[in-house]
Amino acid sequence: MRRAITPAQYRTVAFWALLSLAAIIVTGALVRLTGSGLGCSDWPTCEQDELVAEFSFHPMVEFVNRLITGLVSIAVILAVLGSFRRAPRRRDLTLLSLGLVAGVIAQIVLGALVTKTELDPRVVLGHFLLSMVLLANAVLLHHRAGLSDPPPARRVPSRATTVLMVATAVVLAAGTLVTGSGPHTGSLDEPIDRLPFELRDIARVHSLLAWGLLAIAVVVALDSVRRNGPADRRRVELVLALLVAQGAVGYAQYFLGVPVGLVAVHIVGGVAVWWAVVSLHLHRRDPLPVIEAPAEDLVDA
Repeated sequence: MRRAITPAQYRTVAFWALLSLAAIIVTGALVRLTGSGLGCSDWPTCEQDELVAEFSFHPMVEFVNRLITGLVSIAVILAVLGSFRRAPRRRDLTLLSLGLVAGVIAQIVLGALVTKTELDPRVVLGHFLLSMVLLANAVLLHHRAGLSDPPPARRVPSRATTVLMVATAVVLAAGTLVTGSGPHTGSLDEPIDRLPFELRDIARVHSLLAWGLLAIAVVVALDSVRRNGPADRRRVELVLALLVAQGAVGYAQYFLGVPVGLVAVHIVGGVAVWWAVVSLHLHRRDPLPVIEAPAEDLVDA
């Protein structure tokens, strides 16, 4: 008979699935920023009948990213299997973990299309935005795994954090338009069409939206000071700190000519902001019970 896993153990499994999904967003961005997007020009093999990339920089960068996708798939499969072995078993966790599987399959298909369309920016942006949807699913799974059994009835969602989450999604989407109009095409050798926007104009739109997002976050923070406890305020303070840091990096990269290093930092920051905002919203809707928490909750959910 197979041994069941405890709720705490399953939450750890969910955390590693979440972390791996966040990591693959960053490594995928590094493929583009290093100009390695066509390092492997075929799919699922790297080059025609060659499964493994040749030992040179661009092919190996793309190939390693594909291997990491395989590790992400394993982490997601473990989350599904763990949801079946968790005692007590919960339907919500099983459905959310299956959502991760569906998302990863969709990402694999989009990844193949990115290669087949030779880095069409519209497909690349869709690949990134789907990654953020998948990340939100993983944050939700990790959060729900921390609730008591059976989970309490859901409270009315916080309107303030709902607006904050929607605004964050809009800013992220605008950021992808800046990326699709910018100089980092994903290939150093092949000419890649860009989106039909002037980089300066779309960057200004993105900047204005980001200022609006920061204003919303300040309103949420003031509301938290008046109505909520220390745990909620810490989450709001994290969101504010990340937004301010993101803004600073965004302006720096624009005025310094979009250097690769700063763009990479900006992408990591975008992932962190989205994670933190979704976590804040979930905590407002379904507060975690006050129990001894695992170390990963420092970032949590």
